[in-house]
Amino acid sequence: MTPLGVPVSDLAKVAVASLVGTSSREHLHRTHPPQTAFFIARKIYAILTHPLRKFPGPFLCGISNAPYSYWFNGGRRDFIIKDLHEKYGPVVRIAPDELSFATPQSFRDIYGFRTAPHSTFPKSRFYDGSAFSSYGVHGIITARDPAEHAQMRRHLSHAFSERALREQEGLVAEIVDEFVKIVGNMGAEGKVVDFEWWLRCCMFDVTGSLAFGRGFDALKNGGQHPSLKFVVEAMKQLSLIDTMTRFPYLGKVFALFFARKLLKLLRGSAMHEEFALSIVRERIANPTTRPDILTRLQENLPPNTRLPDIQLATHVCEILIAGSDTSNTTMGTVFNYVLRDPSLYSRLTTTIRSHFSSYDKINALEAAKVEMLRSIIQESMRILPPVPGALNRLVPEGGDTVDGFFVPGGTYVTTQPLATALSPLYFDEPMKFKPERWERSSKGKDILEASQPFSLGPRGCLGQNLAWMEMNTILCKVFWKLDLELVNTDMDLHRDSKLDSLWDKPPLLIKVSERRD
Repeated sequence: MTPLGVPVSDLAKVAVASLVGTSSREHLHRTHPPQTAFFIARKIYAILTHPLRKFPGPFLCGISNAPYSYWFNGGRRDFIIKDLHEKYGPVVRIAPDELSFATPQSFRDIYGFRTAPHSTFPKSRFYDGSAFSSYGVHGIITARDPAEHAQMRRHLSHAFSERALREQEGLVAEIVDEFVKIVGNMGAEGKVVDFEWWLRCCMFDVTGSLAFGRGFDALKNGGQHPSLKFVVEAMKQLSLIDTMTRFPYLGKVFALFFARKLLKLLRGSAMHEEFALSIVRERIANPTTRPDILTRLQENLPPNTRLPDIQLATHVCEILIAGSDTSNTTMGTVFNYVLRDPSLYSRLTTTIRSHFSSYDKINALEAAKVEMLRSIIQESMRILPPVPGALNRLVPEGGDTVDGFFVPGGTYVTTQPLATALSPLYFDEPMKFKPERWERSSKGKDILEASQPFSLGPRGCLGQNLAWMEMNTILCKVFWKLDLELVNTDMDLHRDSKLDSLWDKPPLLIKVSERRD
């Protein structure tokens, strides 16, 4: 067994296969023994002279992508990398050409704005498999070229401006009220509510309404919408896609032995793309002043020009995925930790219910003033980062420095959100839920910039103000109107969650009733 509990034999077999390829190795051994020895010698020489050889990490990670893919497909990659940082330090070699960092400065160096003679680190190949990518079209999240992305961001910023947020508040409130009503009715019927699922449905409807200009009725239909099903399933397959990128020959094996599963995934992708395109074309054919993202995307363009239908569809598809799951994750984390602490729950509900004289008075502007709630949300995003996975970047040719370490060009680098935010180097009692560390009056020694849930720099989350508006509004309305009690108290978010590019979380079972005071 390795120090991380992974059978050495399993990893070693995959590592050897990835180094030389099973069929070619057997052929060389049977027909040309001298060539076999020469081939292996070349591999050993490459390992010993590799420019990343001086960075610490497990030996197998230095010779093969197998450990990384093993962890990724097992759903525990980021927890394992967190353990590696605790063992090896602030920088760890997690694959032959990939380094993981876990420091606040590395956030700034890898993702932040860089001035000459330094250049921005572009996104890695991981972002190539998005919706419509087979057509050569990229959206605001997956565009790898910095210049292309900068142009997109300037145009899309109008859809997330202060003016846009004010106009979109009514669209959000309408769906939030429906969510509160549905879970309240389920509680009145004596049903235990899985907030993990129903928050997902709520945010899918909210983001769909804002992005596509129409809701998906996921709340009304209990999530029975093909696009929601596809998004949930597709997000669980990104580890497989990443593995096939690292080991191209595995794609042929997968297609051979799992043809039915692959066909189902491809059909789901095609249906999702067709659905998005049909909505975009319908909106273009029937113009409206509805204050959603599609409307804003068609504004502020040069005269007699418009974005191609497929480009609009790509943007809104990416916004749908990024905007729905991340907010859902954070709010679920809020409910999980607040309901486990009776004192915190009592103080929060008292604060919210005294701040608003009635349910109808709750709006985004006033909800943002509840500082206790803001601290709870910030701590929730720290203890379970909404985007836990590696936001890989590629070091430009010639190399550059990351937190004092010179990294050769062509190296993939990332700052691990989970490893950094849960490090005792930066947070006192990092595994404890302590919202007070975010209060303005706090004099703790926590290094708060070690938590970057929205990332930073030129690729920082464009929709973070929208996310805050959504979360503040939903949480204020739920805690104002309903009394809640956590049922599955034996559930542990860190232990029971798995992750691909986003979280696959356990059910969050809650008893719901109308407030009694």
